[in-house]
Amino acid sequence: MTPAAVEVRGVHKWFGAQQVLDGVDLTVRPGSVTAVLGRSGSGKSTLLRVINHLEKPEAGHVSVGGELIGVRRHGARLKELTEKAILAQRGRIGFVFQNFNLFPHLTVLDNVAAAPVATGRLPRAEARRLAGELLARVRLADKAGAYPRQLSGGQQQRVAIARALALRPQVILFDEPTSALDPELVGEVLAVIKDLADSGTTLVIVTHEIAFAREVADEVVFLDGGRIVEQGPPAQVLDHPSHPRTREFLSKVL
Repeated sequence: MTPAAVEVRGVHKWFGAQQVLDGVDLTVRPGSVTAVLGRSGSGKSTLLRVINHLEKPEAGHVSVGGELIGVRRHGARLKELTEKAILAQRGRIGFVFQNFNLFPHLTVLDNVAAAPVATGRLPRAEARRLAGELLARVRLADKAGAYPRQLSGGQQQRVAIARALALRPQVILFDEPTSALDPELVGEVLAVIKDLADSGTTLVIVTHEIAFAREVADEVVFLDGGRIVEQGPPAQVLDHPSHPRTREFLSKVL
């Protein structure tokens, strides 16, 4: 059997006395698009950060492509990997942040080429060639020599998407990719994400764009209080929600 693209099992996460994730189980199929919805503070962003081990869960584990992330089995226990090993694993998990996180001193092309060079996956010349191809894919080939400060927010986010693609990840995580954008720039970013979805890239997207989730997602997950209270196809979760918290949330945003 083909392993799940992402498998989250029994994940709990606390920040001090606050429990942010409470026994989360989630399976993401290869080539699928999963949209994660929920109120602010429901644990959506923390779930993404646990998947790529930017946050370490207190209980439970995450696998990507069948490989445990951040830990290895040691008898009946899970033992934390070294930071170097975790960084290598993160190369298989693309992450697109809300606020772009581009290097201001590097050109757009070099922002995209940086990770393959830093990880030793590609020599510089080949990484820059790949970066050019990826910039064309996100419709920014003409901005290769520009610096982030010279771009709009929508353009910066598209560069961030190209950068996430540069390591050829098995899955890409998007944390509210349009929340920092002016409304007129949202569409250009969503169009690029839709292209990725149509190409069969495995995506997990935390979003507040309900219409977009309805259009592109194979599975919609609704988080409330750190728990998945409802999940299923968009037509089921968005049009016929069964959980009262989901119905309440959608009544306020639709």
